[in-house]
Amino acid sequence: MTIDRPAGEAEPSSSRSRLVLTGAMLLLAAVFVALGTWQVQRLFWKLDLIARVETRIHAEPASAPSRAEWTAISRERDEYRRVAATGLFRHDKTVLVQAVTERGAGFWVLTPLVLQDETIVLVNRGFVPADRRDPAARAAGEIAAGPVTVTGLLRISEPGGAFLRSNDPANDRWFSRDVAAIAASKGLDDAAPYFIDADATPVPGGLPIGGLTVVQFRNNHLVYALTWYALAMMSAAAAYLVYRRRLA
Repeated sequence: MTIDRPAGEAEPSSSRSRLVLTGAMLLLAAVFVALGTWQVQRLFWKLDLIARVETRIHAEPASAPSRAEWTAISRERDEYRRVAATGLFRHDKTVLVQAVTERGAGFWVLTPLVLQDETIVLVNRGFVPADRRDPAARAAGEIAAGPVTVTGLLRISEPGGAFLRSNDPANDRWFSRDVAAIAASKGLDDAAPYFIDADATPVPGGLPIGGLTVVQFRNNHLVYALTWYALAMMSAAAAYLVYRRRLA
């Protein structure tokens, strides 16, 4: 038996499908709004971080964290703090880490600094071009005449290596400033879990070149937030159109 329906009345299954689709679109809109709001929160967090780092890098240098403070060091709170440390360089334990800088390709020169309490802080003394990697080619810069004071920015260890290239301690090939691995490779006991990027204080002979730290943060959160909110509006509009068609 066939049941005739009044003209314009939608089939129940079709009506239910549109209702489900409307609900799905509204759910998506809610998810997109939540994601957009999260990105706004991240935006304000990033702006606050940038402001704090700007304050750190221009502050008067504080003493580099001592052994008692090592376990409390964190990237968010401590990286790019301006610090100073006094000690003796161990040039015989220097490692070269491949680098690409505003001055071209070459190496970072990382040298252990032995402090008065016998703890060790790795110091990134700066950049040297590839043709000056041999210490003999920059002998004037191998400071060895007694204690030195290093001023620079505290940096957090960079474990593992670079993109698609792993550190190779056995062959003394380094692609990142991995403090723990370098310390183990060179037999450095009591090494701090951070390193110091030396500032641009002149060095005899001009090499290594300090002060090349790049302080830069990606901040695309506003773009992401606007994208999520736009998708939310599109989903809400789609839900409205589907619902209107259901009522037609």
